[in-house]
Amino acid sequence: MELIEYSCRDLLSWLERGELTAEGLTRAYLQAIHQRDPRIRAFVYVSEVEALEQARRVDEKRRQGQPLGKLAGLPVAIKDVLCTKGVPTTCCSKILQNFLPPYDAHVIERLKQEDAVLIGKTNMDEFAMGSSTENSAFQITRNPWDLERTPGGSSGGSAAAVAACEAPLSIGSDTGGSIRQPASLCGIVGLKPTYGRVSRYGLVAFASSLDQVGPFGHDVYDVALLLEVIAGHDHRDSTSVPAPVPPYRANLEEAVRPLTIGVAREYFGEGLDAEVEQAVREALNVYRRLGATIKEISLPHSKYAVATYYIVATAEASSNLARYDGVHYGYRAKRFDNMIHMYSRTRGEGFGAEVKRRIMLGTYVLSRGYYEAYYLKALKVRRLIKEDFDRAFAECDVVAGPTSPTPAFKIGEKTANPLAMYLSDIYTISCNLAGIAGISIPCGFTKNGLPIGLQLLAPPFSEDKLLRIARMYERETDWHLRRPKLT
Repeated sequence: MELIEYSCRDLLSWLERGELTAEGLTRAYLQAIHQRDPRIRAFVYVSEVEALEQARRVDEKRRQGQPLGKLAGLPVAIKDVLCTKGVPTTCCSKILQNFLPPYDAHVIERLKQEDAVLIGKTNMDEFAMGSSTENSAFQITRNPWDLERTPGGSSGGSAAAVAACEAPLSIGSDTGGSIRQPASLCGIVGLKPTYGRVSRYGLVAFASSLDQVGPFGHDVYDVALLLEVIAGHDHRDSTSVPAPVPPYRANLEEAVRPLTIGVAREYFGEGLDAEVEQAVREALNVYRRLGATIKEISLPHSKYAVATYYIVATAEASSNLARYDGVHYGYRAKRFDNMIHMYSRTRGEGFGAEVKRRIMLGTYVLSRGYYEAYYLKALKVRRLIKEDFDRAFAECDVVAGPTSPTPAFKIGEKTANPLAMYLSDIYTISCNLAGIAGISIPCGFTKNGLPIGLQLLAPPFSEDKLLRIARMYERETDWHLRRPKLT
């Protein structure tokens, strides 16, 4: 294996023993970006100078025997939706193309405090609206396992960067599956924490009651490490929960026993790829051999999740994106006759087609005469979806199923059919509506060599148990050790 293909446990060990320097490690990943990213297109901005300066500071602190953070010397890629002081933060939208934030998001502050090396900003669907990273205003990211296919979305750049070994860790955001679905399609681990577990301060909002920041890594240890760093209360975010952050790595190798895994019959119906179903069922057999009880359950309202999500999320997007009007910051139309004309031209030229579609949907469902028929009804169904999970978790430790109904699909395959694209997140959306925790771990490959992900869902603020259950499977398999051939 090349240096860049190792997981963080090994890299940190070598850094701590002095067998590797932070600068040397950062240079190795920067070289990988230079060699591989012209094909992958995971990054929209590479912080080469800044990253090397951060790495040298870590090396100097280590030489002087100063205390070091948990990520000392590890490069981390950041989804281009988190404000980073003085670094372009565009949400991959033309309307924010030249925006330089004057402050750091809470997650960025935590990464810097723990001596991470921020290596660059990653591509994404514009304003996190999409499931394939094809909606970026700047470029299309490709799946490292098959360059003709998408990496998923909206955090496709962050997932592809880790899968392609251009960074050992990355940060994404998950509004309806935007961490777990690309993790599945790229063959890595991605965690969506409980809503309120990670501060959203400095996260550019898409749907405020659904958005959550989370980690990507090659294995469960990597994700547990990064979650330890970014989780915790932040008074600047009113939805941040003041709950203690467990040392997620401390008991990661301790199996959960007894263990009951719920399998929702609704997750194995029409539209599920046969190879995906087979891999997921084989993964459940691994748990069965480890002594787990596999129990069939029902989540009866999950069939309404997609419709509910695309009412709630678009309504919140319509409100959140109203601030982009060409007045205070961001893109402004060059030619206009009056203020109203300036607003309309700026938003018409600055937003892409998918963002405009969702703004219009959200504005419609919030409008007079339709609010009760659509938005209010969607909130009631959202509550029913949460109650389904409450009942399931009363008898199960986690709920398991496929992360995505299909492996990675070809670039351009679903762009002409928004509904087909929306159904890519059919198994992930309900997790966000309920505000619970979810993880995707590699559980196999198709005969064409495309990764398949297993999704595990857990009660709120039980990430510790969720990670341990995921690690139980990972110890028994080697899917997480495989890397795409990109020489």
